[in-house]
Amino acid sequence: MRKQTLFTAFLGLLLLLGTQLTAAAQATNKDLAGSAAVSPDHTTLLKALQAAGLADKAKDKGPYTVFAPTNAAFDKLPAGTVDNLLLPANKKMLSGILTYHVVPGIHKAASLKDGQKLKTVEGEMLTVKKQGESVMIVDVKGGSATVEKADIIATNGVVHSIDAVLMPSK
Repeated sequence: MRKQTLFTAFLGLLLLLGTQLTAAAQATNKDLAGSAAVSPDHTTLLKALQAAGLADKAKDKGPYTVFAPTNAAFDKLPAGTVDNLLLPANKKMLSGILTYHVVPGIHKAASLKDGQKLKTVEGEMLTVKKQGESVMIVDVKGGSATVEKADIIATNGVVHSIDAVLMPSK
């Protein structure tokens, strides 16, 4: 239940990505549930949320930080992976992957520190890697994602659009 509630925030934050914000910090002045725009760059993620049974939840107080993989990020996975994860039999695994992209609290790009550990809603850790202005997030398997659009601010969270899907150990 907690994962579904937290993923409510994830869905709402993803909806904010469709508002054509720039890479600089932007305030939407909307809460997550009030967001109506759907990002064309995150349609695969929205399908995944629906398949995991998390898309119907539309409110949460937060705050949360969401590392939101783009469609191109999902396209990097081995052929057939996304289709397999979307099957009803894999709902629990998909939910685990999706909640691995959500961290309680507000973590703006400038406040992230090289080597910082972030505990996800899923329960495992992500590691921040910074090189100059570039922010990367490293998963427990050693895979990494680069933040493409940072600091998309909602009234109850922040979204960072990333270029790869992060994978938990489970």
